Amino acid sequence: MSDIAFIGLGNMGLPMAINLVKAGHSVTAFDTVADAVAKAEAEGIKAAPDAASAVADAQFIITMLPSGPIVLKVFEAVVPAAKSGAVLIDCSTIDVESARKAHAMCDAAGLLSLDAPVSGGTGGAAAGTLTFMAGGKREAFDKASPILDVMGGKLVYCGGGGAGQAAKICNNMLLGISMIGACEAFALAEKLGLEAQAAFDVISTSSGYCWSVNTYCPVPGVGPQSPADNGYKPGFATELMLKDLGLSQQAADSAGQATPMGARAQELYARFLEHGGKGKDFSGMIEYLKTAAR
Repeated sequence: MSDIAFIGLGNMGLPMAINLVKAGHSVTAFDTVADAVAKAEAEGIKAAPDAASAVADAQFIITMLPSGPIVLKVFEAVVPAAKSGAVLIDCSTIDVESARKAHAMCDAAGLLSLDAPVSGGTGGAAAGTLTFMAGGKREAFDKASPILDVMGGKLVYCGGGGAGQAAKICNNMLLGISMIGACEAFALAEKLGLEAQAAFDVISTSSGYCWSVNTYCPVPGVGPQSPADNGYKPGFATELMLKDLGLSQQAADSAGQATPMGARAQELYARFLEHGGKGKDFSGMIEYLKTAAR
């Protein structure tokens, strides 16, 4: 079993760290939120007074943090404190440029690193079924895979440094666009007098088939259980979707690639957040669209 440091015990990080403990690993963690640390200690996770102390004996260092600047600040503290041979795995969803800067810090220190954002939400974190999209050296991916396997159901090696973040950003841009399309279709169906179940039965077995309809339908009472059946409690919060769409547009600007649908999706989620979407699942977009002026 391995000695693992875990920095960031939020809604995703804490259940991921708990699964590592359940698998028999020794986990030392740090978070700035005292309540999160207390919950971690109750699950057998050792608390450290700061990030540098947490990584002192770790073979693997995992971070799950809110933004690129915070990731870089934490890496500035932990990279010098990490022991030789440690592998740093950043599971945050951040911009590609920050991910590459984090890799450069590790390279300069002779440490292996991965940017390995996840898909699967809090449910996947708790169940240990997350999908990891990893970027970095293949050696780092191979070394870290047994640890990632504990927390995930699928590991995908995407390429060099930053490739994991690129994959996550592209996927979630498409997801945001797709969900808006699903919401528009069901909102229009209702206005036309078509029952939601009939619309679902057609779309889910026809050319409109997609994850946003078949697995995560934004209408309550049809299809598999989804946040729509629980008052649009996330799930995947609108704030997080808006963050990811912002990252996609930042990346598109940097790469010089037109993404007009991604840009429009970002605008719509910003409006939804301003008009009742705070704290709701991103599929609750349908509520905003039903009341928005044409």
